[in-house]
Amino acid sequence: MRRSWSVLMDANPPEPPEDEPGESFDPRAIELALRVGELMLASGESTERVNEAVLSLAIGYEVPRPEVQVTFTSILVSAHPGSGAPPVTGSRAIRRRTPAYWRLDALHKLVQEASIGMLDLDDARTRLNEIKRGRAPYPAWLMVVCLGLIAAAASMLVGGGPLVAATAFVATLISDRTAALLARRGIAEFFQLTVAAGIAATAAALVIAAGHEAHASTIVTGAILALLPGRPLVASVQDGITGDLVSAGARLLEVFFIIAAIVAGLGVVVYVAVRMNVDINVGHMTAAPALMKPIPIIAAAVVALTFAVFLAVPRDVLIPAALGGGLIWVLYVLLLNWQVTPVLASAVSAVVIGVLGSMLARRRNGPSLPYIVPAISPLLPGTLLYRGMVELNTGSPQQGAMSLVAALSVALALGAGVNLGGELVRAFQSVGLSASGRWARPAARRTRGF
Repeated sequence: MRRSWSVLMDANPPEPPEDEPGESFDPRAIELALRVGELMLASGESTERVNEAVLSLAIGYEVPRPEVQVTFTSILVSAHPGSGAPPVTGSRAIRRRTPAYWRLDALHKLVQEASIGMLDLDDARTRLNEIKRGRAPYPAWLMVVCLGLIAAAASMLVGGGPLVAATAFVATLISDRTAALLARRGIAEFFQLTVAAGIAATAAALVIAAGHEAHASTIVTGAILALLPGRPLVASVQDGITGDLVSAGARLLEVFFIIAAIVAGLGVVVYVAVRMNVDINVGHMTAAPALMKPIPIIAAAVVALTFAVFLAVPRDVLIPAALGGGLIWVLYVLLLNWQVTPVLASAVSAVVIGVLGSMLARRRNGPSLPYIVPAISPLLPGTLLYRGMVELNTGSPQQGAMSLVAALSVALALGAGVNLGGELVRAFQSVGLSASGRWARPAARRTRGF
């Protein structure tokens, strides 16, 4: 009865006494934990899951009193031996982040096996080296082609035809290869994205100049969708919800700079085109209705499928990702037909995807991001960004600002929705790789803002 009353009143139980650790431990365990955490963070995993994985490895290999600190750009692991011995601390900096969800899946399996004693330290180090040297399940040329296919399918999703899809495909490939050339020259990624978005907007301006005004917005929407930061957006919201505010702020700032680069590229081209008397205006942007028809549903599934290939997810995740893309579009259209606002419709659809993706990931003992991130890609707000830049440069600054705010609202609704779905799954299942319950998760402890 006393324990039940304490839980009801939300009182914090006393912390259990710590046992005095021994002095002997293998320092290679700290190195292994750091390398695994570095690779997970570089592959796109959220800060909380990286923290859980690193702590699980440290506990599994009997590192005394391990302390783990994970931020967006670095990882620190510290051991505190007993008997007055000095602490041992190691750190690792993350200088390059490349989305590789196949590697993320393999790392989760490594952590799960190592944390329950199925791998000794030497075997775990060997497995980690194999994962690090491994190759993606798809060739590099296919991942580049899939970037163009994302744009082609997205343009059909918003009302374009085969010719529009082909134009968006070519424009996206040209912009991607141009950005790759700039990267080899050492140009910062901000300007790579600016140039890529500018090439997409240039294709639209040329289409308008040729007298096909109705197709311009669909071309730009498809090309922009391939550039929008769906992956870092989901991770930033997740880090903020779970209490890793430093990493959340850094990730959100990364999202802001990516969107700012895209907006800058669009804005420069639209401004120059308007000054050259190219008839760009909002009236040419046909409002494609969200329809419950086979072509949009298939297009949404193709967007999610090609996005999954571009993110290098494991092959057995491709079908769930495609089904998720079609499902989120069906839910979105149903909610719009029930007079739900687009932002709320996006959020509710994302919650459903978050629940299903998290449940499937837990069933397969893998990370949830490979299932969730591709599935929300059909709802990323490419059209709103282009509309906002057209309005800003054609004498409607207030409407343009509102369109940009609406685009940001939809993006945040998607990120918050999928994370809420994951939280709902967590509420009814065990959490974490190394511990469970709200006492093992700082974000679950009530602070009331203090």
